[in-house]
Amino acid sequence: MKISFHGAARTVTGSKHLLHLASGKKLLLDCGMFQGMGKDTTKLNSDWGFEPSEIDHVIISHAHIDHVGLLPKLVKDGYAGKIYCTPATASLAKLLLLDSAHIQEADVRYVNKHRAKENRELVAPLYTEEDALDVFPLFETIPYNEHYHIDNGIELMYTDCGHILGSAAVNLKIMEDGKPVRVTFSGDIGRYRDMLLRSPQEFPQADYIIMESTYGNSLHDLVAAANDKLLHHIEQTCIENKGKLIIPAFSLGRTQEILYMLNRLELERRLPKLNYYVDSPLSIKITNTVKRYPDHFNGNVRNLLKIDEDVFKFNGLQYVESVEESMALNDTKDPCVIISASGMAEAGRVKHHIAHNISDARNTIMFTGYCEPYSLGGRLKRQPDMVKIFGHEYVVKAAIDEISSLSAHGDYEDMSQWLACQDPRTVKKLFLVHGEYDVQEAFRQRLIRKGFLDVEIPSLHQEIGLGKME
Repeated sequence: MKISFHGAARTVTGSKHLLHLASGKKLLLDCGMFQGMGKDTTKLNSDWGFEPSEIDHVIISHAHIDHVGLLPKLVKDGYAGKIYCTPATASLAKLLLLDSAHIQEADVRYVNKHRAKENRELVAPLYTEEDALDVFPLFETIPYNEHYHIDNGIELMYTDCGHILGSAAVNLKIMEDGKPVRVTFSGDIGRYRDMLLRSPQEFPQADYIIMESTYGNSLHDLVAAANDKLLHHIEQTCIENKGKLIIPAFSLGRTQEILYMLNRLELERRLPKLNYYVDSPLSIKITNTVKRYPDHFNGNVRNLLKIDEDVFKFNGLQYVESVEESMALNDTKDPCVIISASGMAEAGRVKHHIAHNISDARNTIMFTGYCEPYSLGGRLKRQPDMVKIFGHEYVVKAAIDEISSLSAHGDYEDMSQWLACQDPRTVKKLFLVHGEYDVQEAFRQRLIRKGFLDVEIPSLHQEIGLGKME
């Protein structure tokens, strides 16, 4: 057995890990898109490092675009097998992939309009909405904790990873030379005291582990402090400064957490009377989908649902669907809160809101999660005096802040707790993926101190033999 790493290798996004079995079968774990990688992004998303038509099975951990975003291109380029995921992941992935295709087509139309004027060669999107629709019939859903035979000698079981709705660790039992080899891929690991979701589950003892490490050198603030920090920014920006609080938020996960926090502030009678806008059609669709899976919520949320039938709703909340309504938010002088995608501020409506409001000292841009260093969010987090948006330079006068405790990724204590069910002496090799290299190296040293004997940080397209079982 061999494994090759074709994304999220010494980077955070682009999850793609390929298992090459002795039988000749090939299993692709995730098919994610690279995001926020600057001028390299397009090239990284165009070069597979493998032949899609040779893949036998695709197994998805969860629905974030950096884990599913290249599925339409994979199918367009020749993959014709099943795509395994949890039921909630299938529901969410359909929304996210159509949105991703729509954004790409719109971006290409804009770019080609200018390229045509300059007599330059036109470009094409990675895939279209039609390509995304071709993916959906291939989904095969598997509930948590069910042993499922996907092929001769290959058994799959999902365990809840607590990262987003439907997220799962991939647990494989593969027969090689008459002996079982157990491989676990973490996907993304959530928090053990998450605001909305259940904690990550224990998983069967593994021989090989592929593990995310996004926050491998960090400890998050307590989630309970996030409510107070959010309220502080609302009061300071909207009440005292009469400005706008703009919150870039991922449509899946983060938007629902913020709405839940605002709902709680209202129940506590602390929520200021303002207009609160969710300016993202995708966020609206995803929030409605999340409501269909209440069994994925933790005990606190399920108890709250007994007295509050909609934990994402509160007075002053308005959903913005049309482009015209979105543009009107930039003209209003009234203080308000705008929650809009994307979380890295690299695309979508929030990028326009930032461009229109970044040079007004009354306003605040508040980030709520990880941003790739080259994304607009990553650049703003470095507190620059000037920033380029849509090719234009803007003076940065708005306050830039973040709530780090809202990360859906576990910190090093959460990740260590996820691993606590494993006997380190039995794990033959542990691969760290989904992280920046210096962060991964710090986490690697921590794991070695915990008794894991062989911890490796693979590079992009590196192929590593796992050897025969003894």
